[in-house]
Amino acid sequence: MPRFALAIPAWAWLVVFFVAPVAMVVYFSFGYKPGIFGTHATDVLSFDRYAEALSPTFFQTFTNTLWVGIAGTLLCLVIGLPVAYWMAVKVPASRRGLLLALVMVPFWTNFLVRTIGWQVILAPEGWLSTLLQGVGVTDGPLEVLYTRTAVLIGVVYNYLPLMILPLFVAFDRVGGPLREASKDLGAGRVRTFLRVTLPLARPGLIAGVLLVFIPLMGDYITATVLGGARGNMVGQLVASQFQTAQNWALGSAMAVLLILVIMLTVAVGGVIVWLVSLPFRTRNRLVLGDPPPTAPAADTEAAAMPARTPEEVTA
Repeated sequence: MPRFALAIPAWAWLVVFFVAPVAMVVYFSFGYKPGIFGTHATDVLSFDRYAEALSPTFFQTFTNTLWVGIAGTLLCLVIGLPVAYWMAVKVPASRRGLLLALVMVPFWTNFLVRTIGWQVILAPEGWLSTLLQGVGVTDGPLEVLYTRTAVLIGVVYNYLPLMILPLFVAFDRVGGPLREASKDLGAGRVRTFLRVTLPLARPGLIAGVLLVFIPLMGDYITATVLGGARGNMVGQLVASQFQTAQNWALGSAMAVLLILVIMLTVAVGGVIVWLVSLPFRTRNRLVLGDPPPTAPAADTEAAAMPARTPEEVTA
């Protein structure tokens, strides 16, 4: 049996349920809406839907989506990294299973239900607003619901476990002996974390960022429930074009542009991280092999002295 035969089911699954639907969406994006009761037509192909999707009416929504995606991913990273490090390094092994289960608890509830829960919490008449007014933090009702801030809170809550889990696995694989060796060589805790632990955990860091950023950019449930009209995201526009406006061509063009924005942002972020880390990699590069031979100091001084004639030597 050929070696690639075991991968055939996975490739077939990807082709049927990923490549084919995406190709269909790309094809529909070049079409148009044929009438009031039609959804799409592809007898005439053009780029008109892309121009319509990039119009000022929708461009602001793309900008807002990118802002929420980057800010939400960074917040998940800032919150999830110390939590994952604490779970993997500081917590005894006997308690890590319980903590991982607690991290996974939000996934035991439907995505929509737990997002609506935040709608109840952030409501002006909710218990959080009443509590803040009672302790004197705010003078009036909490005005956070149906804003971009509420959307940011919701996406961080919904996607934070996707950041913690890969980081926990990455930190757990580093192992204690490497950190102990770093300390034995004179490095402190901060330097050990920055020079040993964090570089070795980089695959988990990259996986966590991608697992959070990509689905967050396409999320429309959180924006619909918590953002309202002021928290629009591209996912909402795509869903409304397919479900409400029945304009599959424009919705497909928006979906393709969203995919391109995600890919471009990931590529730019990767280049920035590579450029920032380049000086550190160059400085810490280890060159194996014998160093080039250097002349002894005495030989160097002798070579620097001018040659003398036999008469000068006899004298």
